[in-house]
Amino acid sequence: MSDLVITPKRSLRPDFGELWAYRELLFFFAWRDIKVRYKQTLIGASWAVVQPVVTMIVFTIFFNRIAGIGTEDAIPYAVFSFCGLLFWNLFSQGTLRASESLIANHSVITKVYFPRVIAPVSANAAPVVDFALGSVVLIGLMAFYGIAPGWLGLVLFIPLVLMTLVTSSGVGFFTSALNVKYRDIRHALPFLVQTMLFLTPVIYPVTLVPERFQWLLYLNPLTGVITVARATLLGEGTIEPPLVLLSAAVAIALFVLGFVFFKRSEPEFADVI
Repeated sequence: MSDLVITPKRSLRPDFGELWAYRELLFFFAWRDIKVRYKQTLIGASWAVVQPVVTMIVFTIFFNRIAGIGTEDAIPYAVFSFCGLLFWNLFSQGTLRASESLIANHSVITKVYFPRVIAPVSANAAPVVDFALGSVVLIGLMAFYGIAPGWLGLVLFIPLVLMTLVTSSGVGFFTSALNVKYRDIRHALPFLVQTMLFLTPVIYPVTLVPERFQWLLYLNPLTGVITVARATLLGEGTIEPPLVLLSAAVAIALFVLGFVFFKRSEPEFADVI
């Protein structure tokens, strides 16, 4: 009788064959997260709609009506802010859930082998469902205000979602690996994500920042996503291709660097967690 010994792989490249072999586990983790998110709640998945709608109302009252922050092309502020919130929530929830994914699955990680990258990747499932439900509200708001999306917006919608997921996954790889060793991350990250909201043009247009400093905003990939979404779906603002490409490049860099850091840290997860 021979023993099967599983040793961690040292390659930093993604093993797509192995990920495909464990696809059912990926779907199980994703479905479990979706079910657990709204288990024993009174209104269930309606929270995915209630939270951004209430936030939109608060932003409209305080930032638009009181602070006087408006839009470039007279687009109703409610639609303007909700469009930004939709993509922002996809990023923030995906990042926060990914950062906790290894800790949440510690009992499995310490007992059986599976590609650890499945944990942070599957953490984006529930935020994607929330995003889909929120998109229905955005469509309703656009219909209410008589805003028709441009054909380019319909074409770019899925790529913008993917760019947001690439960003949240990249940050999630990095923070989830750090969270295994340094539990301070779970306390610091929500604060950092909340702060990033105000460094992302969710509640204000990019033009509110002096033109010579706008490129700094585009170092945040969500700036490129949100500005393109508003320009193509709502007809709000303009697209600056070089700056949008800068955002896309940063998103890809975050994903690659986060993945490499995750893979380098992976052999220690079961021992440290």
